[in-house]
Amino acid sequence: MTSRFLDVPAGKIAAVVTSLEMLQPPPARPEHVDAGLALQHVAKPDLDWYRALFRRVGESWIWFSRLMMDDAALAAIIHDPQLEVYVLKRGEQEAGLLELDFRKADECEIGYFGVAAPFVGTGAGRWLMNRALARAWARPIRRLWVHTCTFDHQDALAFYVRSGFRPFRQQIEYADDPRVDGVLPRAAAPHVPLME
Repeated sequence: MTSRFLDVPAGKIAAVVTSLEMLQPPPARPEHVDAGLALQHVAKPDLDWYRALFRRVGESWIWFSRLMMDDAALAAIIHDPQLEVYVLKRGEQEAGLLELDFRKADECEIGYFGVAAPFVGTGAGRWLMNRALARAWARPIRRLWVHTCTFDHQDALAFYVRSGFRPFRQQIEYADDPRVDGVLPRAAAPHVPLME
């Protein structure tokens, strides 16, 4: 078998996306005890608040899909009663975002999961994942899944595997670069080349 290289045109981005799943609750993973962390469910999030948190958590990793939606499209997703939005907090500081999507029968997708830049590497991600797993498996589901890509933190894939997920699919995601048209700042995600 031979390999192929495909050019990515200027103004576009491409990533390898890995989808992972678990079919039963995993053993609990040890975490740093941090009494200052709290997870707050946000019913019917305000759209501007949600976009600001989404940007704060995801800008470094080129999260852009929700930033490009109009109000009606975004509200239809995040106000759906089968989708749960949580904010990770340390005191009054918003430290992370978690979405649990139960819209498909018998399963849950961790739609978005991340901590803001000041909390990366502090143990906040493990703390958040332990609560995500507990909340997802508290429902009568048969499958929990998540996806990550090569734009995400370099340790994201290994973190999900350590959390009990197993890869089941890889895909290529190809899109307009959101830094070119100003959806994200040009300096966002310096680990992903900006090609114009």
